[in-house]
Amino acid sequence: MHGLRSAGVDPLVVDLPGHGARGEVSGPGVTLRDALAAVDEVTADLDRFDLVGYSMGGRIALHAALALGARVRRLVLESASPGLEHQAMRAERTALDEQLAERIERGGVAAFVETWTSLPLFASQQTLPVATQERLRRLRLENQAAGLAAALRGLGTGVLPSLWDRLGEVRSPVLIVVGALDTKFVHTAQRMAPHLSDGRLAVIGGAGHTVHLEAPHAWLDEVGTFLMDDALS
Repeated sequence: MHGLRSAGVDPLVVDLPGHGARGEVSGPGVTLRDALAAVDEVTADLDRFDLVGYSMGGRIALHAALALGARVRRLVLESASPGLEHQAMRAERTALDEQLAERIERGGVAAFVETWTSLPLFASQQTLPVATQERLRRLRLENQAAGLAAALRGLGTGVLPSLWDRLGEVRSPVLIVVGALDTKFVHTAQRMAPHLSDGRLAVIGGAGHTVHLEAPHAWLDEVGTFLMDDALS
């Protein structure tokens, strides 16, 4: 946030349903419509705006860009995917997310955070300063079990439709940011970029899935330059 402000950008934060300030949920799950409504609520007073999304937030940002059209001036997708292409893959992922949602409900947020941070996907976070790791853990612990479980059920990769065949419909310039150590998402990003009408790819060396934390200066250089480039307007 502070880095973007220093680059001349005035960021607004969107908490997705089931997370942060929107952690209170009703019913067994949340929906894509709920997530898009959250984006719309925060940006209601803006005719046009830029969207920056990380991981699940990036996938939601891509859905929002397609839904909102010309209102989205520029789009930044960090460590994000358009989803799973095949129904069998989506069904398998949905079943795994349901199992995880049930474990969160049974074991609570603290146990989930310990399991989540031990995934190979986040191994490169072990190189972060201890203070940064502790701050990230505190933020994760502020979530609620019911909210996280609901988000997995309603916004998981298996539940949401694949957008691979709709990437060409995105008309705003798109910057895809991935960490070089995050080989799965590097491959995904390399596949995505050619399908976008105005897409560019930034692979950040020495970083894994959480590029904005692991290589903040390189991330800010790429994202800040992209958002402030007058040639793209």
